[in-house]
Amino acid sequence: MRCSNMKFHKYHGLGNDYIVIDPAETKVPLDEKRIKLICHRNYGVGSDGILFGPEICGNGFNLRIYNPDGSEAEKSGNGLRIFSRYLWDKGLVNSNVFTIHTRGGAVKAQVVGNGNQVQIEMGRVSFDASIVPVLGESGEVLNREMEVCGKVFKYSAATIGNPHCVITSEQVSPETARKYGPLIEIDKRFPNRTNVQFMKRIDDSSIQIEIWERGAGYTLASGSSSIAASAVAYKLGLCGNKVSVRMPGGELSIAFSDDFDATMVGPVTAVCDGEIREELLN
Repeated sequence: MRCSNMKFHKYHGLGNDYIVIDPAETKVPLDEKRIKLICHRNYGVGSDGILFGPEICGNGFNLRIYNPDGSEAEKSGNGLRIFSRYLWDKGLVNSNVFTIHTRGGAVKAQVVGNGNQVQIEMGRVSFDASIVPVLGESGEVLNREMEVCGKVFKYSAATIGNPHCVITSEQVSPETARKYGPLIEIDKRFPNRTNVQFMKRIDDSSIQIEIWERGAGYTLASGSSSIAASAVAYKLGLCGNKVSVRMPGGELSIAFSDDFDATMVGPVTAVCDGEIREELLN
């Protein structure tokens, strides 16, 4: 069955780029093969994922998030900021707070300034093994040990609607993330795979992270990774409840309540609008 062209809208948050595809603007079904092709840096448009929405519901907007490998993500901090900016650009929201529903739970969003900054109330962080989940562990998974290719890491597990493994280290680098990230992502203790952050404390209010993102690979920035890593830093007493997270793509500001409810503030940049030609989609 042949299909028509597909409109898309591309944005990035600190170098973490997503394509928004509005179901109202296309009749083309998004299957795993098309998702992989569209996200491919050489054969498609190129992106760290696809945001499929909005589907307007009674109390907000529904969003589905797809990784470049075709899998579906529960939640994405940068993706949610980008999607919020898209809703703003379309005139579907104003400066008031609105709700976005994801597989990883509902969030509260607010576009501020001239649209290039977005605040997201991401929900509550949990470190509980049964919730993340982490097999073979119980209680809060903090400062545990894992061995990967003969190297022992100190790790903590966290979820903000999607799973994270935070490795604390004195030094972090893209090379370390690329080498060990893909192995930790598929470690058998993480039944849903996991996002991986290598985290270094800078001072009482800032950390540095390198990221291996589940289903996407090495990533310049990640909102949910920033929240997970800063939550671990706060929980372990390495930082206070307001943390600046430094990544290769830039910085995000994260704040926590006493109950570890997380709020993220960061930029979004509009890149381009376009059409994916029928020739590629077929």
